[in-house]
This record gives sequence, structure tokens and C-alpha cells, in this order.
Amino acid sequence: MSKGTYSFTTPIYYVNAAPHLGTAYTTIAADSVARYQRMNGYDVAFVTGMDEHGQKVADTAASKGMTPQEWCDSMEPAFRDAWDMLDITYTDFVRTTEPRHAETVRKFWNDLYEKGYLYKGSYEGWYCVHEETYYAESDLEKNEDGVFVCPDCKRPVQQASGEENWFFKLSDFTEPLLKFYEENPDFIRPKTRKNEIVTFVKGGLKDLSISRSTFDWGVPLPFDEGHVAYVWADALLAYLTGIGYGQDDTRPGEFEARWPMQYHFVGKDITRFHCVIWPAMLMAAGMPVTNTVFGHGFLMVGGEKMSKSKGNGIKPADLVKIYGVDAYRYYFLSDVRFGADGGISIERMTQVYNADLANTWGNLCSRVPGMNSKYFEGVVPAVPESTAGLVAANPLQEIAAGLYAKYDECMGQVDFSGAVAAVQELAHRANLYIDETEPFRMAKDPEKRDELAAVMYNLMEAIRIIALFMAPFMPNTSAEVYKRLGLGDITAITDIEAAAAWGQLPAGNPVEKGDALFPRLDEAAIELNM
Repeated sequence: MSKGTYSFTTPIYYVNAAPHLGTAYTTIAADSVARYQRMNGYDVAFVTGMDEHGQKVADTAASKGMTPQEWCDSMEPAFRDAWDMLDITYTDFVRTTEPRHAETVRKFWNDLYEKGYLYKGSYEGWYCVHEETYYAESDLEKNEDGVFVCPDCKRPVQQASGEENWFFKLSDFTEPLLKFYEENPDFIRPKTRKNEIVTFVKGGLKDLSISRSTFDWGVPLPFDEGHVAYVWADALLAYLTGIGYGQDDTRPGEFEARWPMQYHFVGKDITRFHCVIWPAMLMAAGMPVTNTVFGHGFLMVGGEKMSKSKGNGIKPADLVKIYGVDAYRYYFLSDVRFGADGGISIERMTQVYNADLANTWGNLCSRVPGMNSKYFEGVVPAVPESTAGLVAANPLQEIAAGLYAKYDECMGQVDFSGAVAAVQELAHRANLYIDETEPFRMAKDPEKRDELAAVMYNLMEAIRIIALFMAPFMPNTSAEVYKRLGLGDITAITDIEAAAAWGQLPAGNPVEKGDALFPRLDEAAIELNM
């Protein structure tokens, strides 16, 4: 029986560049939540997609001799292929150029127009094409040439003067937002992001331009066809499209069952849009606000944020070729604390791979089946009643008994490194258990045959349970371990708490040794600068 719905999103990514390590970081984090909550008994919706409208997209397309739609269509495979490579299990991939999304935009903004939250005016100020954001002059910086530049990307800004726009009355929501933050302390996470947002809103909000009239690459507003919905007025609404908003003919009742969502996972640079503009839009529409916006940190290389412009960008595929998909996923979710900026390097990635995967988890998955093949002809031994105490009371079972509670709490708080650490505790203890019990010595003593059976059962049962909890992070490895233990499809599990109870590995199951899951890597042989 389902525990209910569990729904969340990544940002709807810009199409001007193929996915990089930063976008992949957000997406594999969301995927690990999706995989775990499915195993935990929830009906999961995981929405991602492509943000395809706006002046920046139109300009990029023109520079390549393409129409905006042709450019966007050419970029779709880059995103879908990247997510397929990383085993991302999204439930909806929303393209903002899709007719169903255009209907969402028209329906939503027409509702706010009829409720009196929109008015027409002229914008005076500064605009950054790259960030697609308007700025007051007080927000800007000057470069060494005395030219005003964007405070985020440091590119020169354009003066926008006299363009007719439709405005959303964002200023009406200063006090409602502050009240909402106070009453919903977990809406903005981590807390450092919350402090920034609260300070910003207390400074007073200005009304927001939500349309453009000088170009037509966007969704026309239903009440004024000469204007197209612009940037956040378009892209944020993809979250609604992805769970069936306005699609009752094809997805009856889905939106009502899934809204509000549990999470929006975003990079910290777009937290303000998701924590100020988005909840204000929802409040104006009379809709509940998503439970939590989690603004994670940046991936840092040599102390600098990773970006193409700095020449320190690495493609996910470059690392997958070296480490494999599962080790890639494991590193970014275990070694980089979700929420804080994280320094990454080939040296550190290789250290984590060798220590956690080759030496600990992979070693355990090689040693134990190898010994079992020698001592019990490759099947799970039946444990004699005379050794029941060795099965029922052992250090591995003790750790396993508390694992679900620790892991579930961590995953509920999107503390991926904490969840991994809880699982690795059992893996480390299992390797130590081998050293303590010395099965290779027991095998030489016929009188310890029953005790050996109990020890081997304990070890293989620990491996089964570790594989369960590693599955959200390393799905392919866990599926392979389950196969080697003679078990079924690990993705079919919908009650991980029950599945993790000790003693469910059937005696008599065939156990395969298989190749090493994570062969050790020589850091010196890796040719990739990072």
C-alpha cells in the first residue's frame, strides 16, 4: 500500500549549453531521492526539463544560423542523453515550448490578470541578457572601464527604457512572505539561504516585469497577444505542467493529488527566484506553496565556481568514462555535502573511489562470495540450530537493525553524505567481522563447520542489506549484487524497511562471485586536468 505521493523538481534548465557537472549534481541528487522514496513506499513524481524561451535563447539561435525552435530541438538530445547516461529516473521532462506548457502559462497568468494582480507599465532600469534579470542601478557594479556590469555574471548590462511590460504586483507580498517564512521555518533550506532571503524581502519588494513586447520568442499572454510571458513567469510554471496542471483530460486528478510538492532542488544562485517570486505567484493564485526549496552550493575547482567561461568546466561523460556511472553518482553525493559549496578534484575523487568503493564495499562483495564458493559450493548455507546465537546476536545484525531509521532520517533531510555514512558503517564492520572470525581458519576445522555456516550467512545477509541502501546512489551495482545473491529485481522493492529486516536471504540461493565491482584505480594514470 502506497504511503502517498512524494513530488519534487530540479530547475528547468536553460538550453544554451549542454548539461555540466553542476546541473548533473542537482539531477543525481533528485534522482537518489526519487529512487529511495519509491523503495520507501511513495508514489513519486520527479520533474525536470528544458527552459527554451527568452531573448538569450533567441540570440544564441540567431548566432548559429538557426531558428529558436531549431536550436532548442537540437539541444534536447544533449539533456536526455546525459540523464540516460546517469540513470536518471524522472517522471516528466517538460519542454517550455510544448503546447501543454503554453496552456499552463496562459491559464495561470490569465487567472492572476482576472484577480487584479497585473498591470501594464513601462520599465526603466538595467537588464542583463545573460542572467535574464532586471536590476536597479544600486544593484550594479562597475568594471575597470567604468561600465555597469551584472552583479552575478559580471557582463555589461543594457539600459532598458520605455519598453511596455506587464507587471506582477510583487510588492503586495512583502508582509505575506515574511509571515510565511516565519510560520514555515523549513521552507528555505539550508538556513544560510533563509537569512539571505529574509533580509532581501525585509528591504521591500518591487513589482516584477513578467512580459516582453520587443520580441516574440515566448508564450503570448491571453489578455494581450502582443506580449509574451518572460523568463520566470514562464519557466517556474513548468513545475505545475510536470504534474498535470490543466491536463485533467489526460491526467485526471494528478495535480490535485501531488500539489503542493515536497521539494524544489535548485542551485543557490537561483534561490531568490524560487523563494520570493515563486511563492508570491502561488499566493496570488490562491495555491499552496511547495514545502521546501533547497538551494545547494556550488562545485568548486581550485577555489573557483566551475564554469565554461573560466575554462574549468568538465563534462559528466569525461568522469563517467574513468569511474563509471555508479562511482560518479556516489562521489558527488557522499563527499560533497549537499547545501554547502564543495571542492572537487580528480585526486579526491580517486581517493574516495579506492577507499570507499574498491577497498570497502567492492572488497566485501568479492571476498565473501569467493569464500562461500570455496566452503559451501556457491550457495547460501542453511544455518544449523546449534549456531542460532551467531545469527541472531552478532555485530552486523545490531548495526543493520538501526540502519533504516538513521538512513530514512538522513534522506528525509536530503543529507546524502549522512545516509551514505550510515550504510558504510555496516560495510566497514562486515570487513572487520571477517578479520575477527577468520572464516579461512574455521574452514580447516571440521568441528567448526556449523559456526562457519553462521558466519558466512551473516556476511552475505549484511551484503544484501547494504545493497538495498546503496541502491538510490549506485543503482547498477546494487542490482548486480542482488543478482549475484540469487535475488530478484531490487527496483521492485516498495517497502525498504521491511526488506531490510535481518534474516531474509534464503538458504540455498546460488551465489555468484563475479568480477570486481570496483577495480582499484591508479591516480597517476588518469589523464584529466581538473
